[in-house]
Amino acid sequence: MHVLLGLDGSDESVKTLDTTIERVTEVGDDLLVAVLDKPEADRTAEAMHDLAQERLVAAGIDAEIRTLEGDPGSSLVALAEREDVDQLVIGGGTRSPMGKVRLGPITEFVLLNATMTVKLVR
Repeated sequence: MHVLLGLDGSDESVKTLDTTIERVTEVGDDLLVAVLDKPEADRTAEAMHDLAQERLVAAGIDAEIRTLEGDPGSSLVALAEREDVDQLVIGGGTRSPMGKVRLGPITEFVLLNATMTVKLVR
């Protein structure tokens, strides 16, 4: 399966990276990683790129990492369509006090606009 992993520098993205690395190691998916520039994130795009590279190399996974510019949601969906991926993996979603999942604007955009399967890691 051709998988695109979207990372935005948040702690959720680090968890999503680790989860995706586990799956790729187990089943051998073809992985492309996209790092989104999100100024309010816990890590800069450069720091997230370096972290992803470090963990992928440690796991023995050969994956291309691209840093995307512009609107994060639309840039990620556009890349997924250009690369004809089978699945787009993103992290996100927090629980409200009532137990409902709250989605951020990037996650919501991707879920509503992606034409391929989207896996949301929480």
